[in-house]
Amino acid sequence: MKAAILGCGYVGKAVAQLWGSQGHRVTATTTRPERVDDLQAIASAVQVVSGSDPAGIAALMQGQDTLLICVGAGRQANYEETYLNTAKTVTSVLDRAPSLRQIIFTSTYSVYGNYDGAWVREDDPAKPATDNGHTMAETEKTLLQAATADRAVCILRLGGIYGPGRELAKIYSRAAGQTRPGVGHEASNWVHLDDIVGAIAHAQAHALNGLYNLVQDEIPTVRELIDRVCTAHNLDPVHWDPAQPSARPYNVRVSNQKLKAAGYEFRHPTFAGL
Repeated sequence: MKAAILGCGYVGKAVAQLWGSQGHRVTATTTRPERVDDLQAIASAVQVVSGSDPAGIAALMQGQDTLLICVGAGRQANYEETYLNTAKTVTSVLDRAPSLRQIIFTSTYSVYGNYDGAWVREDDPAKPATDNGHTMAETEKTLLQAATADRAVCILRLGGIYGPGRELAKIYSRAAGQTRPGVGHEASNWVHLDDIVGAIAHAQAHALNGLYNLVQDEIPTVRELIDRVCTAHNLDPVHWDPAQPSARPYNVRVSNQKLKAAGYEFRHPTFAGL
């Protein structure tokens, strides 16, 4: 299998390592020339390319079987530029990649918006509650429209990401001892890096097509999870102020049953050990 990974950050790099270890030919990308040496250690080839470069993207996809899009936007990044424009660039040059059989895109469950804590499945409508959420929903639509009888498009809607280097204790340490608005009743959907990598590999191996939620089984409330993390790691407890409105724009419990029905088995279905 020949695969191109557009965006080799936390997730893309881990996928490149797995596919490389399995003997697949992986072309990794970065927008920063200084990262080339690092990526050459885990990929068969490395290209410096941005999502706004049609010629570069077309060259990247030449001869590839699979394209994984897992670009990431930092806190100050422009979502439209990072996600939607990249998707538009990719779809605009697909006629120059006749061998491509699948596109996989790592999206986010936040596209569902606010369901007041109710469970959602992939056939429930997206109701983005933020501008960034709207951009992600448009990105999904752009890519899904590129599916054909010969080319699958798989969208994985990820929960919050944790794993090596992104441990929950590290994520919530900034909140320890602080007062947060609301009561923390919102659902907290997460997924471990191991399962993101595993699900991407499963999607590729089984040519999955369409939307799939990628979150673990256990979905505590934000308050329950923070309390457990603080207790487990001897952090100062977080206090809640019901007089202040919650800052979270969405509250939804995300079902992963469709992905399980497609044969994927989670390595981290719960927060075992936190």
